[in-house]
Amino acid sequence: MTYILAIDQGTTSSRAILFDGTMRVKAVAQQEFAQHFPASGWVEHEPAEILETVLATARGVIEKAGIAVSEIAGIGITNQRETTIVWNRLTGEPIHRAIVWQDRRTSDMCQRLKAEGHEPAITRATGLLLDPYFSGTKIAWLLENVEGARAAAERGDLLFGTVDSFLIWKLTGGRVHATDATNAARTLIYNIRDGRWDADICALLGIPMSMLPEVRDCAADFGSTKADILGRPIPILGVAGDQQAATIGQACFAPGMMKSTYGTGCFALLNTGGTLVESKNRLLGTIAYQFKGQPTYALEGSIFIAGAVVQWLRDGLKIIKEAGETHGLAEAADASQNVILVPAFTGLGAPYWNADCRGAVFGLTRNSGPAEFARAALESVGYQTRDLLEAMRADWGGAAEGILRVDGGMTASNWAMQFLSDIIGAPVDRPEVTETTALGAAWLAGSRAGVYPDQQGFAAAWALEKRFEPAMADAVRDTKYKGWQRAVQATLAV
Repeated sequence: MTYILAIDQGTTSSRAILFDGTMRVKAVAQQEFAQHFPASGWVEHEPAEILETVLATARGVIEKAGIAVSEIAGIGITNQRETTIVWNRLTGEPIHRAIVWQDRRTSDMCQRLKAEGHEPAITRATGLLLDPYFSGTKIAWLLENVEGARAAAERGDLLFGTVDSFLIWKLTGGRVHATDATNAARTLIYNIRDGRWDADICALLGIPMSMLPEVRDCAADFGSTKADILGRPIPILGVAGDQQAATIGQACFAPGMMKSTYGTGCFALLNTGGTLVESKNRLLGTIAYQFKGQPTYALEGSIFIAGAVVQWLRDGLKIIKEAGETHGLAEAADASQNVILVPAFTGLGAPYWNADCRGAVFGLTRNSGPAEFARAALESVGYQTRDLLEAMRADWGGAAEGILRVDGGMTASNWAMQFLSDIIGAPVDRPEVTETTALGAAWLAGSRAGVYPDQQGFAAAWALEKRFEPAMADAVRDTKYKGWQRAVQATLAV
């Protein structure tokens, strides 16, 4: 039996998943790591801890599965996107903690660049908006605020990478400084039309291009691991940012196909084929995947808080002990109450893109309690998804009325998925293999290694576990969504 090792490096944990020769999960290992919040709106990770958890889970899953390392044909990596690491190429040491995609410290920088009129040119080149979410302004912040960083960067001593690039560099013993097109497309400094780092944007942000990794296809040779890491060298053959990996894992290969992933945040991607759609509704243009040098584009809507709202119920309000409790609480909630939670804990993403607003709760009564908060939390994810699909419908035509393929931790809740179907008024399909992000990375590596089928064969193997059909009356759906829209506008006005 031949196996593929998928490394799924996420925002709150690192996971390693072994897939067998039939693309089924053999074993999983997972470790959470610390989140650091040094100031309001700031979010950081320790790069060393990211690496430690990746190595520990990779070794752990091999031991758990009881297989020989020689049976692993390749490694696929998928990762939290936009999170920014800068390290010294001579010592291998990061110059600062990783600045996480959720971090909002560069809001003022983005506002200044907008005021100076730079956003249209940046959006045309990158498909992105000027927002702290992306890597470019994070790199600029590090170079300006870490002592000695600017001089070291000008000497050529510093390297930048998103998490995939940092892991590749470490796993290969510093032999390979590379990324893939999907991660590059999320940096704010990569021209997705021309397929190159954008010298003009780099100059605007003061980023020396010597810092930047080589950009490769999603299925490509990214070097091999050092022998002492896992016991023998293993080739790294596939890389994609987590949302693009989920798009691949959901086999959304045809234009018009759409998926939504519910992890810490929520990310909906609509395949637009060879056409880069210029959104009129503040969605993002991005690269869904790239094979043989040819990018396939997507429209993306990004929600900052999805699964994180359930974490907030657990860790902030302490009204649940584990995520699974929200399902029962939501079912028990008082149907006569209409509590609406706008989870703008780190601002609002698409289609609003307001980095400065903060969360709010509407409709509280004396009888509002844990059940109503749990229901409002789960409903907020459905409402935000509809916001994205409405914007996609306007940009792409009737695509948002089609079937939505879903994945991620929150999809385990039948209640949440039924509400999602109800509020968007469309079927929601949950696949048999819910590890779609890791599966996408595994398929990239496995197809490159010659042990998994081609694109067409992989798409044919996609299997449905459960379809949720809308059951809510149109009038109820419209009333509830209008209430959400009013709540959002009130939140934005504060």
